[in-house]
Amino acid sequence: MNRDYPLEKTRNFGIIAHIDAGKTTVSERILFYTGMSHKIGEVHEGAATMDWMEQEKERGITITSAATTCFWTPTYVADKKDTAKKFRFNIIDTPGHIDFTIEVRRSLRVLDGAVVVFDGVAGVEPQSETNWRYADEGKVPRICFINKLDRTGASFERSYASILDRLTKNAVRFQIPIGEEEKMEGVIDLLKMKAYYFEGNMGTDVIEKDIPENLKADAEKYHAILVEKIVEHDEEMMMAFLDGKTDFPIDALKKVARKATIANDLIPVFTGTALKNKGAQLMLDGVVDYLPAPTDIPPSKGFNPDTGAEEFRYASDTDPFAALAFKVATDPFVGQLIFFRVYSGTLESGSYVYNARTGNKERIGRILRMHANEREEVKKVFAGDIAAAVGLKETTTSDSLCDPAHPITLEEIKIPEPVVSLKIEPKTKADQEKMGMALNRLAAEDPTFRVTTDPETSDTIIWGMGELHLDIIVDRMKREFTVEANVGRPQVAYKETITGTAEVDNKYVKQSGGKGQYGHVKIRIKPMDLTVNVEDLPKNVKRSEGFEFINNIKGGVIPQEFIAPVEKGLKEGMQRGVLAGYQMVNISADLFDGSYHDVDSSEIAFKVAASQAMQEALAKASPVILEPMMKVEVTIPEKFLGDITGNVSSKRGIIEGVDDRGMVKAVKAIMPLSEMFGYMNSLRSMTEGRGSFTMEFVRYDIVPKNVADEIIAKRK
Repeated sequence: MNRDYPLEKTRNFGIIAHIDAGKTTVSERILFYTGMSHKIGEVHEGAATMDWMEQEKERGITITSAATTCFWTPTYVADKKDTAKKFRFNIIDTPGHIDFTIEVRRSLRVLDGAVVVFDGVAGVEPQSETNWRYADEGKVPRICFINKLDRTGASFERSYASILDRLTKNAVRFQIPIGEEEKMEGVIDLLKMKAYYFEGNMGTDVIEKDIPENLKADAEKYHAILVEKIVEHDEEMMMAFLDGKTDFPIDALKKVARKATIANDLIPVFTGTALKNKGAQLMLDGVVDYLPAPTDIPPSKGFNPDTGAEEFRYASDTDPFAALAFKVATDPFVGQLIFFRVYSGTLESGSYVYNARTGNKERIGRILRMHANEREEVKKVFAGDIAAAVGLKETTTSDSLCDPAHPITLEEIKIPEPVVSLKIEPKTKADQEKMGMALNRLAAEDPTFRVTTDPETSDTIIWGMGELHLDIIVDRMKREFTVEANVGRPQVAYKETITGTAEVDNKYVKQSGGKGQYGHVKIRIKPMDLTVNVEDLPKNVKRSEGFEFINNIKGGVIPQEFIAPVEKGLKEGMQRGVLAGYQMVNISADLFDGSYHDVDSSEIAFKVAASQAMQEALAKASPVILEPMMKVEVTIPEKFLGDITGNVSSKRGIIEGVDDRGMVKAVKAIMPLSEMFGYMNSLRSMTEGRGSFTMEFVRYDIVPKNVADEIIAKRK
């Protein structure tokens, strides 16, 4: 069985944006225009195809990233029946809400390009900046789509200026709108210098006309800027341009623009209004023209799990099979689905894959190509494909799946730490068993959701990225798993660390007839230097999340077989902080001396000695409590500005600036998470229901002494 689409005609891209920029509406238009859905579902009617979870329909937001495959023939192709001119799109529609940021991160990790959607009234918003940063980290080529130009207060130029000002100087207009707000009629293509209108059923017919007289001067001006911006990326064209040439062939300009976009040196900006069916088709042409095919991106880098040697996989069906699992989903009909992106090689259903993390082989039962929550079974997938597998029991997010004969571990997906927790208990005995299963299933799907047990009270604690995140988890437990549970109040995920240094000499000796126990360690602890890169650390230093172990044992004063138990004991000693029992982080521990007994020394004795030494040292090294700080942006009408800035300051917030956003003001601040619970309700009452805010975790800071005393008193 051969591939049905050449790799060059495949586009793997995501749609990313701030919440409410119209991202899912854009996705719905794409499905309609590519013939995947025959009726357009609207988010505000709770009928969007891509938002298929009950909670998504009710709240009008996207929670899980939905994957879909569809096909597109560019509008400029004369013969629409010519299948050779068709492109395959693998699209992931991602959430805009910060609580579901992992969905954006993992989607960007496996996509080759992105369409970034902006609200034509608000321009760049906080989550647009966060998503842009993720795309920058992954070097993902992107195009922009300024949406909602039919709204009152919409301005293409103001939104475009906010992209230049807050995201990148590489953005350049490829289109301008014909009219704005209720006068939004179509768009002008600045390369072709033609006007385009969208007529017929749902704007299906794209009509090319001459540019209206009143916009000719603007179009000429922006066309000249565009040509200059493109030719900068080609030496030959640049020389001709400097010699006075301006009439370059459109195909030549497109070719250079494509190369520059893939290199992230140029970001084309398109525009329209998805809701009013204007502009989405030309944006899809832009995906074909400027976003990369799998063959346009550098080979995937990884390392051999057996030898540690660096290895590459090329986007080719003949290379050994390598794929990255980027999402786990529970499907009511087929059970657990593992979404994966194939980077190289091919995979047939029924064959075995090697999981580089677990070191085990697993059999692929069935392979499905997804269309939102509907599915089509396929026998084989190829390099560049995105699909879902049934039958993988041990695979989770970020696992590398590969050819057993050619193992490779691909670059992992960075998973942020959860910052909010709450206690949860089943209402009845019957709910108890179901709750354990439900929580395990949900934690497998969402790596930012964690489940732990309080060692003192045996209570079940769930952890997440925010109140909304945990709210949805509890809601899903109720609906999908019919588990009734009592839920406590959200708690802040405090941590503890040290600000000083300490040295401790600890012996663990136990004699009770027969063989005794003997372990003796001398340790020095200090705050971990986070400015040093892991690659630059000396060989005797091991660093893991929040802990650094330095082995300075010379001449075998502690035998080699007891070093690992000491490291383990030190880590265990950090599990409970000395002030309020929160986990200790960012500690550097230096094991520099000790002794052992020929008969009585054992691994357990050294582990206990190290754990006790760590607890003693922590108490001496000026411990402090850390709290999560959030980057907050509050958007309000100007008349409430004084009240809001005063309120932010009263919540220990630090105001970083106030921006104008069209008709409203945006207050930017850094605020403690502990002050943000229930903030939406108080903000609404202060602003007559007209205020809104977004927040995301930014860092951990030391808690002021008076607040620390309150936290400690509550924990005692």
